[in-house]
Amino acid sequence: MLLQGKAHKFGDDVNTDYIISGKYKFKTLDMRELAKHVMEDLDPDFYQKINAGDFIVAGRNFGCGSSREQAPLAIKYAGISAVLAKSFARIFFRNAINTGLPVVECDTDRIEPGDELVVDLSTGVITNKTKGLTIAAKPLPPVMIKILNDGGLVAHFRKYGGFNFD
Repeated sequence: MLLQGKAHKFGDDVNTDYIISGKYKFKTLDMRELAKHVMEDLDPDFYQKINAGDFIVAGRNFGCGSSREQAPLAIKYAGISAVLAKSFARIFFRNAINTGLPVVECDTDRIEPGDELVVDLSTGVITNKTKGLTIAAKPLPPVMIKILNDGGLVAHFRKYGGFNFD
């Protein structure tokens, strides 16, 4: 699974309230509406800056805070193809895979805002086309790739009637 887009970089400890502010989470369940407000507390113009396929790149502990699924869903509906970070809060990581949003653990120090990236989820290789370098990432297990390709855990279970490890 190859993903390609531009990097939008944030720091450490980006919590779920920064991803989608609580003032929106309780007003609507429409993910397309919530997507318009992704990351706006950290960058008020974020939604206007992104293009379909772009990446959120962050430091350590991305997605800390509450366990609500709105955070990864809002990112996904905003058109972000994956989140790359040094580490993720465990519940955010699980929610992201379950909702069909790829998350990649890697060293993000050599990625700058605006860098053009190609991410191979199967091999765990990130190519920074802007800088002409490759970054090793933790490859996702095949079953996670399959879940992501199916659009998330619910779609995967509907398709296979449970986990499919083949």
